[in-house]
Amino acid sequence: MYRRFQYAIAKTPDLTARLGLWEDENVFMTQQPERLRIGDVARLAGVSNATVSRVLSGSPRVRPEARERVLAVTTRFGYQPSHLARHLRKGRTDVVGVVVSDIENPHFASLVRAIEDAVYRRGRRVLLCNTSEDAAKEASYLEVLAAERVLGVLLCPSDENDPQIGTLLDLGIPVVAFDRSVTDPRADSVTVDNRGAAKQATQLLVDLGHRRIGFIAGLPGIQTADERLAGYLEVVGGAALEAVVRQGDFSLEGGRRATAELIAERPATTALLVANNQMTLGALDVLREGRMRVPDDVALAAFDDPPWARLIDPPLTALAQPLRTMADAAVGLLFERLADPRRQPAHPRFDLELRIRRSSGDEVSS
Repeated sequence: MYRRFQYAIAKTPDLTARLGLWEDENVFMTQQPERLRIGDVARLAGVSNATVSRVLSGSPRVRPEARERVLAVTTRFGYQPSHLARHLRKGRTDVVGVVVSDIENPHFASLVRAIEDAVYRRGRRVLLCNTSEDAAKEASYLEVLAAERVLGVLLCPSDENDPQIGTLLDLGIPVVAFDRSVTDPRADSVTVDNRGAAKQATQLLVDLGHRRIGFIAGLPGIQTADERLAGYLEVVGGAALEAVVRQGDFSLEGGRRATAELIAERPATTALLVANNQMTLGALDVLREGRMRVPDDVALAAFDDPPWARLIDPPLTALAQPLRTMADAAVGLLFERLADPRRQPAHPRFDLELRIRRSSGDEVSS
């Protein structure tokens, strides 16, 4: 192998100067491996450029001895192919952009994991962006994804009217909204029936005899938050009960603050519905600090069913979202759109499952 390297260099005198090579009996190195080109790898390995490309892309259509020579060269020089150049030739990357509003939220972490699995099964990769519910940050990321000409974008929007969504679609880059929809009619979406789920959980608490039911809501203006609040209000209004709502922000601290305010101002509250898993942790913290027992003093139900929901005492009554089903549907719609750009947009909506556990109790305490 060493003699083959020496022969290749001797046949290509400019290569030594350009790469800054030096050698002794046991050393054959490059000072600037990033300058090595695919043609250099081909000459050093004694194969064609096409053979090098097939080896680097994982194609099986390469003779074992040729593959061995190419890999020996790329390993020795630390050669990495230029993905940018390849993408410029194709006019599109093989990466799917995934934009979420809060990656620290276990709900989105689980969704992203399921999406990444589904994308990887199709031989593509994921580029993850986190917006922190910041519309300006979302617009900035979408602008970058458009410039990078990603294969497509899976988006949980902080701003459903973001004009960058239209820019992506104008460029022929498919957009699939998940968890929340967008206003551009060309985009596909995968959502759940948040309003119906909130109605179901609130009705459970009403049926258990509660007449003072509080709601810890999410950020106003966020689609999921507004839908969940609407479901709660519909049921308490229909039952002629007072609506007791305090605004959180989908974070643990927001849930803690909103719950503390609600309990301080409405100490007779006997049940709580909380709009997401992070705020539920904050609510539990407040109830524990106030030595309020669940469900004896305050019954509790919440959106999302993270693993800890079954492990706390008492286990949490939860509205479980079909995360893997949603992820598979979103990725499926993206690749269907890539295969058929003229397909009519699809908007599947899934139900949540109310999983009744001991935190909601089975009767109102006297």
